[in-house]
Amino acid sequence: MNPSIPTYKLHQGTVPLLVSMPHVGTHVPREMSADMRSAALQLPDTDWHLERLYDFLDELGASVLVATHSRYVIDLNRARDDSNLYPGLDTTGLCPVDTFHKEPLYQAGKTPNAAIIQHRCSEYWDPYHRALADELQRIRTGHGIAMLWDAHSICSVVPRFFDGRLPDFNLGTAGGTSCGPGLGERLQQVAASAGDYSVALNGRFKGGYITRNYGKPADNFHAVQLELSEITYMGEQFPYPFSQSLATRVRPVLRRLLEVMLQWAEEHVA
Repeated sequence: MNPSIPTYKLHQGTVPLLVSMPHVGTHVPREMSADMRSAALQLPDTDWHLERLYDFLDELGASVLVATHSRYVIDLNRARDDSNLYPGLDTTGLCPVDTFHKEPLYQAGKTPNAAIIQHRCSEYWDPYHRALADELQRIRTGHGIAMLWDAHSICSVVPRFFDGRLPDFNLGTAGGTSCGPGLGERLQQVAASAGDYSVALNGRFKGGYITRNYGKPADNFHAVQLELSEITYMGEQFPYPFSQSLATRVRPVLRRLLEVMLQWAEEHVA
């Protein structure tokens, strides 16, 4: 079950910002795909096209960490012990067994057992999180502060998780605990000022494991998650096409949000 390709891609930047993309991966190792249903192999819950959407990151000088394997292999934004991020609410687990729309991923009797899950943790989860922690430490050592932007996207309508249509921009700061005071609100104002987009701060999505675990403002690590509605930049039905016209409208808002992250870092560096 050794990974056939690297588990992540890391580009080290020059400014105190790391953009993490844990759910963009599409690779499923052959021994896993053989156990999956054909509909699962369309990978409907992937954070599609985020690298293309965030094509300005190199210009900003940001570090970028990108997962290569599908979240169906293992979900890098869940705790290693598979504890529920939203107690009392439905969610998918560390090694999902169904899609967001509750379609089974695996053929009968083929769901991963505890030993397989632990092996996937060692092969995929651990390397990504070591790279994430090491890069944040490198950034803070070099700049005195490290800003983490955890980039996600999701289908605009998922009744399993929320009623109606999701707001376009869903910012999460773990209720204000994963970053310094006022940063989440400042970002919310930036997104709201774009005019045509709806915005929520710490609504249905308050930030997953990455935001909550690595956001330690007392130690000058500040983390924010963005769950972007896919309807703002792509078609939401298979084959999930990228929309250049929609992306052209939303991309400047994303860039402005990250520019504000960097401005905030400059204002608050120790």
